[in-house]
Amino acid sequence: MGWWLAFSGFGVLAAGAEGNARQLFARGVLAECRGDEAGAAGAFEEALKLDPLALALVRRVVAVRLEEGNRAGAVRLMRELAEARTGELAVQLEYCDFLEDVGRGDALAVRQAIAVLEAALEKHPGHPRVIERLFAQLRADGKAEAALELLERLDEADGESAMIYGSLAASGLESDDEEGMGRIGKRYEAAFGVEPGNARLARAASEFLRKKGREEEAISILERHVEVAPWSLELRTRLGILYLSAKREEEGRKALEDVLKISPRRILAHQSLAKLHRMRGRAVEARHHAGELLKIRGGSEEEYLKLADEYLAAGEVREARILLEKAAFEHGDSPAVLMKLAVATRRDPETRAVAGRRFREAGVVISGDAKPDAAFLLESAEVMLEEGQSKAAEERLRAAIRSYPPEAKVETAAALRRLARLWEEEDRNAEAARALRQRADALDPEN
Repeated sequence: MGWWLAFSGFGVLAAGAEGNARQLFARGVLAECRGDEAGAAGAFEEALKLDPLALALVRRVVAVRLEEGNRAGAVRLMRELAEARTGELAVQLEYCDFLEDVGRGDALAVRQAIAVLEAALEKHPGHPRVIERLFAQLRADGKAEAALELLERLDEADGESAMIYGSLAASGLESDDEEGMGRIGKRYEAAFGVEPGNARLARAASEFLRKKGREEEAISILERHVEVAPWSLELRTRLGILYLSAKREEEGRKALEDVLKISPRRILAHQSLAKLHRMRGRAVEARHHAGELLKIRGGSEEEYLKLADEYLAAGEVREARILLEKAAFEHGDSPAVLMKLAVATRRDPETRAVAGRRFREAGVVISGDAKPDAAFLLESAEVMLEEGQSKAAEERLRAAIRSYPPEAKVETAAALRRLARLWEEEDRNAEAARALRQRADALDPEN
């Protein structure tokens, strides 16, 4: 396909001449691929002699001229091409872009571009791309008023023209210019009435209205759009978000949930619903959408760990484990993530049998300031007991007890009772076990 697009830029010649030009062009491209820049330049130069109006060849030779520092030669080639193909808008626009790139604000280049664009506009009245470029050149030439007047020549019923009008006109107006902003709004409304299914136009019009504080009108635009284009999922998502912003929560919730039924990986939909449910105290729903969001786009260690703690606190150990498996894939060198994954793996009945491996993997990366937390120490002690490592388990339980802060009385009491039970089960340290239980009862008398 790339070769065909390149060849399609050749002019119309006698069969033999065109064939030779194409062969030379192909040799030039092959030389480029081989790193032979001199050979490529020579082949393109020879091909251009045979077909001087071929856009693909002119581009290549112009690039060679500029590389050689021959700016005048490059400009001459592009000018001759534009003068020979005046009826082709694409060529005229490319010539103007070339003048802008090469001129870089040079007054002569700007005036040349203006002349070319004005001639093109006579042949293509109201063409949005011509007007867009001419607007920029007039502004660069210090003719701001003429640039704004030019915009009035854009077609009011055309969606692309309305978007260009809205973007360019706003750049020349003060934010408190109600009359000017009103004209922009009318342009959007007129074009949208003709093209309600145009997603880019609907978004631009809605966003313009939203920024002007006309939220209900912005919503109305999107409602009309999704009615005729229900497949426009990005704007259905946007509509749901605007509903929520306008305090129309049930409509917003339904709109976003409907989008997710069709496309479950919509980040903005999950993000908005997670925020809504948290605000309303619906923790289960909030966790679900927050979890889906992390599964789709990933996140930081802190995001994963915070949500995993919520799952574990709620007893949703399977959800915590699955989330932390993804976290470990993204943050495989994080001791905190691997420790939490080991804990969740043991607490989940589906994976308890392989928990020992998870604890060993976490142990490998724990070093320096990364100290095991109490939950990790307690769960790893249980794994060691299951593997028959009673003494090592006892040391983990002692470390867990020491790691709790003074205010964690209930948790400390539970760890004390677990160590006492270990000694009782092994029929040793009876006095010490009773002392541990007394201490635990003092900390947590209700259990």
